[in-house]
Amino acid sequence: MHRIHRIDLDDALPLLAAGRAKAEELGVKQTLCVCDESANVIALHRIPGARLTGVDIAIAKAYTAAGHERATHLFNEPPNGPALPGNEAFGISHMLPGKFAVFVGGFPLVHDGQIVGAVGISGGNGEQDKAVGAAMLAEFEALVSAPAQ
Repeated sequence: MHRIHRIDLDDALPLLAAGRAKAEELGVKQTLCVCDESANVIALHRIPGARLTGVDIAIAKAYTAAGHERATHLFNEPPNGPALPGNEAFGISHMLPGKFAVFVGGFPLVHDGQIVGAVGISGGNGEQDKAVGAAMLAEFEALVSAPAQ
């Protein structure tokens, strides 16, 4: 029997808070998404003033990271990023138009070797999205490492 770990809203809210705190520290208005292992949105936060388009983009980044079990920027990292021209997955983003993102800002959440969800960040440049993602991942690690109460 396969045991499935699952995150819920109570797990997602601290991740959003950590992401928002980092975004505010950086002075960038972003949209933050947390999805479960099936890439369904659990929580979404659009920081006041963040672009309207960030909602769909953050969702797509979380969807891709959960569904493909990798950070989205790895699709296009030279020299072997699978979505780069000439590589095996070039054009993959066209398979699920509007849902599949192959640029920085999507990160899987891993616990006990399983994908339990993902986060998607949109609104900053690549380095800002990575920094906010790192803050959200660090908060996730703190949550899963905390002793059970």
